[in-house]
Amino acid sequence: MCGIVGLFHPLDPAVPDHVTLRRMATALRHRGPDGDGFHAEPHLGLGHRRLAIVDLAGGAQPMSTPDGQVTVCFNGEIYNHALLRRDLEAAGHRFRTRSDTETLLHGWREWGTGLLDRLAGMFAFALWDVGRGELLLARDRLGEKPLHHAVLPDGTVAFASELQGLLVLPGLSRKLDPQAIDDYLALGYVPDPATIFAAVRRLPAAHFLLLRRGEEAVPSPRPYWHPPRRASLPATGAAELLAAGLDRAVRAQMMSDVPLGALLSGGVDSASVVAFAARARAEEGGGALDTFTIGFEGEADERPMAARVAGLFGARHRSEGGTADYLSAARDVARVFGEPFGDHSAVPSLAVCALARRHVTVALSGDGGDELLGGYRRHRWHALAEAVRAQIPAPLRRSVLGGLARAYPKLDRAPRWLRAKHTLTEISLDSALGYYNTVCKLHAARRRGLLSASLRAAVDGHDPADRFVALMRDCDPDDPLLAAGYVDLHTYLPGDILVKTDRASMAASLELRPPMLDHRFVEQALALPSAAKLKGGQGKHVLRQAMRQHLPPDLLAGGKRGFAAPIADPLRARIATVRARLTGAAMQDSGLFDVAALARLAEEHGSGRFDHGQALWQLLVFEGFLAEAAGVPDAAAVADPVPA
Repeated sequence: MCGIVGLFHPLDPAVPDHVTLRRMATALRHRGPDGDGFHAEPHLGLGHRRLAIVDLAGGAQPMSTPDGQVTVCFNGEIYNHALLRRDLEAAGHRFRTRSDTETLLHGWREWGTGLLDRLAGMFAFALWDVGRGELLLARDRLGEKPLHHAVLPDGTVAFASELQGLLVLPGLSRKLDPQAIDDYLALGYVPDPATIFAAVRRLPAAHFLLLRRGEEAVPSPRPYWHPPRRASLPATGAAELLAAGLDRAVRAQMMSDVPLGALLSGGVDSASVVAFAARARAEEGGGALDTFTIGFEGEADERPMAARVAGLFGARHRSEGGTADYLSAARDVARVFGEPFGDHSAVPSLAVCALARRHVTVALSGDGGDELLGGYRRHRWHALAEAVRAQIPAPLRRSVLGGLARAYPKLDRAPRWLRAKHTLTEISLDSALGYYNTVCKLHAARRRGLLSASLRAAVDGHDPADRFVALMRDCDPDDPLLAAGYVDLHTYLPGDILVKTDRASMAASLELRPPMLDHRFVEQALALPSAAKLKGGQGKHVLRQAMRQHLPPDLLAGGKRGFAAPIADPLRARIATVRARLTGAAMQDSGLFDVAALARLAEEHGSGRFDHGQALWQLLVFEGFLAEAAGVPDAAAVADPVPA
């Protein structure tokens, strides 16, 4: 795992400044503590920070072909590089290293952008072909590895793995994107291709950008892969198919020349990965697998089940517990992520990655299973709501159920069965808006009420729900579970889950690999019919069936539990400090919020009558982001809104 940076000017043949490249790379030192490397020539400069995983001696970057015509700067792992190497050698290519990086150089010469279709792995890379005058920026299919880019005022295209690598550039505007702020408050993250900064964009997952010498205009990113949009596999034999696919993915992702372990929770996804990894390790005679768990006292404590699973497979298990100081963590999250990030499970994620890094350099994880196999409660509810919608005409739903929803009180502290407002609201809405309603953290009236008048005007007409509507329009309308998973693969997974795992692991200089996001496994899982995924009101049915011979029945029967301690009560216990931060200098000076409304939000939460824990957490992280940005020119200013 590594960090990459670069500067490219399509018209100016000057060699980019080495000091600037080094400054950009140094900002990403945590992504690659094992060394750095640089390459500069007319039009182009590349910088690299290396976390050595494969071919420790021969894999240094940037790496060039012997004739110096093609150079690559790469972050990630290509799990099928040995197979690609055989094909390329048969075609006459000669390799000098064992590194998967070199596969990109020869693969580009042999297949051009067709190389991307052949790669199995997680990656973000920049590849320069001086003869063609082309610079290829590419990102993996699911968005496991990040790549940010911006056009500077002088026409230079700058790019980096993380925002921190770009923010050292004095010519980069720090003005905030007003629509990104609105999206963040609605979803808890800034969705691709936006970032919190108006001048910086993220290359979307499964896209590439091809820049050419002599062409001033930066083209739009182009997709090279789409996940399945309709179920095409039978339910018969689905468990065996899924088990074989996961076993293959786990074995492929265990390639490493450094110590490798696995993160282990009390859930079926990470336990399934550990089961196959432990079996593969035993077959290779590699000794016990290292596993790692973080837990909190109470309902979120998964340590007992994790220890049981580890013992079942003879793993060398390490776990830690404790309490989370969310007020301090809000500042830490803002610093590590480089922009506001509202998923508070980032806090235990940072802790478990730090624990794992003390013992291994690479760790497998169970991320992705919920999105693919209907593992979230909202997936099951969406399928049920769609069945209800099909029985009630849309006008009746909107008028009658919508009216009841508006009249029903908001009972945050009541038992779940009394909180019918959300249920009525979702069913009254059409499919895509109903699903958006289940993932939205702060609905329009609430979040707009927290904004200053100027920011409200800047986001007028913007609706974060629009992307959900567009995505669901692409899917089979008769398969609500597939539609929900398809939406998650384009929103929540790359915007929240994979941002969290990448930044948390890289903050500890740990490489994290999720076998369930092997694109071949994704294609299999998403294409299974809903009947294979959802049964008896429980998701991931097919995975539970696939793992019957490997995991304990009570673990397989268990439901989804969040990887974080509840946040409402800890914030309520320190509500005076919460209020002070939200009404302090950083928020007031930004001019982005109605500070009096923020104070009321804190007071309502402190009273115990309302649960605003999630909203307060997101605002605390935003305050931490503004505090981190203090003294940076334009950090609190917003750019002009993007035209609709």
